[in-house]
Amino acid sequence: MAGIRMENKIYEVGMYCRLSKDDGTDNESASIATQKSILTDYVKKQGWHLAKTYVDDGYSGTNFQRPSFQNMIKDIESGLINCVITKDLSRLGRNYLDCGLYLEVFFPEHNVRYIAVNDGVDTLNKSAMDITPFRNILNEMYSADVSVKIKSAYRARFQQGKFMGTTAPYGYVKDPADHNHLLIDDKVAHVVREIFDLALAGNGIAKIRKHINKQHILRPAAYAAEQGATGYERYFEENEENRYIWSENSVRGILRSPIYAGNLAGYKRIAANMKSKKRPSKLPEEWEVIPDTHEGIVTQEEFDTVQQLITSRRLPENKGGFENIFAGVIKCADCGYAMRAMSANRRKRPDIIDCVQYSCNNYGRYGNIMCTAHSIEARDLFNAVLTDINRFADMAVNDEKAVRAIEKRLTETDQSKAKALEKEQRKLNKRLAELDRLFSSLYEDKVMERITERNFEMMSGKYQKEQLEIEARLKEVTETLSDSYEKTQGVRDFLSLIRNYQGIKELDATIINALIDKILVSEREKLTDGMVRQKIKIYYKFIGFVGELHITPTKRWTALKPKNCTVCGVEYVPRSGISKYCPACAKKIQREKSNESKRRSRERNRQACIELSAKNDRLRMDRWWILDEDNKQDCI
Repeated sequence: MAGIRMENKIYEVGMYCRLSKDDGTDNESASIATQKSILTDYVKKQGWHLAKTYVDDGYSGTNFQRPSFQNMIKDIESGLINCVITKDLSRLGRNYLDCGLYLEVFFPEHNVRYIAVNDGVDTLNKSAMDITPFRNILNEMYSADVSVKIKSAYRARFQQGKFMGTTAPYGYVKDPADHNHLLIDDKVAHVVREIFDLALAGNGIAKIRKHINKQHILRPAAYAAEQGATGYERYFEENEENRYIWSENSVRGILRSPIYAGNLAGYKRIAANMKSKKRPSKLPEEWEVIPDTHEGIVTQEEFDTVQQLITSRRLPENKGGFENIFAGVIKCADCGYAMRAMSANRRKRPDIIDCVQYSCNNYGRYGNIMCTAHSIEARDLFNAVLTDINRFADMAVNDEKAVRAIEKRLTETDQSKAKALEKEQRKLNKRLAELDRLFSSLYEDKVMERITERNFEMMSGKYQKEQLEIEARLKEVTETLSDSYEKTQGVRDFLSLIRNYQGIKELDATIINALIDKILVSEREKLTDGMVRQKIKIYYKFIGFVGELHITPTKRWTALKPKNCTVCGVEYVPRSGISKYCPACAKKIQREKSNESKRRSRERNRQACIELSAKNDRLRMDRWWILDEDNKQDCI
């Protein structure tokens, strides 16, 4: 066997070289070529045999799952090498726990000698090994420091609104003049637009996916591969048709991403620390978002509406085929649960909306121990909402005086409150400026020895406490004022929006989702005059709740059109779709049918009695004949 005997030991050397991006590309002293040169010279001078060279170029020292390093471990386990050398200890790795495991456990167990040439580390030199753990800790501290610096640089660029991804998201391309800026990709932007339009129309993710798949459109991964991105072809190797099969996750990812509203989203998955490779996903509301970094494919209002629809777990159509345009919007006023659309199969109506009523889902699940039904006819809800929308639309277009009255009513309280808050804000800012001057004066008195150290600490502590309290209150006041200003602007935005819906005759999910945040339905209440009334609260976009609607619930049978009685010809409103008679004739016919039924019943009973009597007579005759025959036998 080739090799030089040293201390009665023959060494087959494995030479290991590593370079990561963190080490820099301009550092010649750490380059792979430099490491090979140093280690080769060292092996030659020792007269040892170089069994194999292992190189990991572009791999971090904090991770030991490197291809060549793992190959070296396998060769050690198979006995091919019994000595490992590196340029320095950091080339082996920068995780002090794993480095210590290899140096103090794995290498000794496999009779492998380890040498770090520049650091003077040699596992045969016990005194040099005493300081080795501290070297490993310093190497890991270096990695941790580099990691913090890189993360800080990335975060700074992210907060500047720079896109840091390798490839642009579906629907966008990188700006040729600035790769950290996104431009709309006109080739597929219409697909993204269509997905959002379908969602705004009340369609669920599964339904949108089926619609897109029918159009035979390249899925995002396939489109990225077509544009030259690498790493996607493995999804289509077995079945080429997979290029056109969208998944629900692809649709959901587009609908959830703030990118399409013109905002940069990041830090969706963050590792706990440098050593952990697990990156748990965060909820969309926990993502960090930088607004207005590029042109959006959809508006912010459309994006926000879609998020609301997704989180409300909508059911846009029930089993009876009724299109539930209020899904995700209508709620129980008492328990807050969603209200379900229920088909009443016993009703026979020409329009399906007249066969449906809404009822509290909480009541439907658990009964009256949790809530009450809060039932409302779908037709009543539809008519009430349509009328209210038209009322506001007409007002916004034709009645400027009423518009100003509503604006004043909605913002009057906020404006008076805002004035008081603005006054308090000025007062707080003035006091903060005074405290700054007091601190400056107090420090000057301390330097000039006009006051003692003890008095300085006491006074500065008092001022600092007051300063913190003022800053906290000032932040609260500022946020409240901001909300007040937004509400004032919201009234104008709402009136500008609702003008577009003047004179509408029908409602659909798109209109409902564009104008309304939620609808609260109260339980029916019976008034002293015997009438039944039901309250509805509509919370509009931008302005919230304006005023209650009071409706008289429709009796279920009044939804049908009048018809003529087939007996007397009088016009009446039927209670069911199969009704043929007016109430008066119906009672008369019912009475006649009842009398006829009773007559038939009596006739059936009389006939049964006759048949029973005849049967008894036959039985008696049969019995007499048998007795008579017995008497004849006795006489013989």
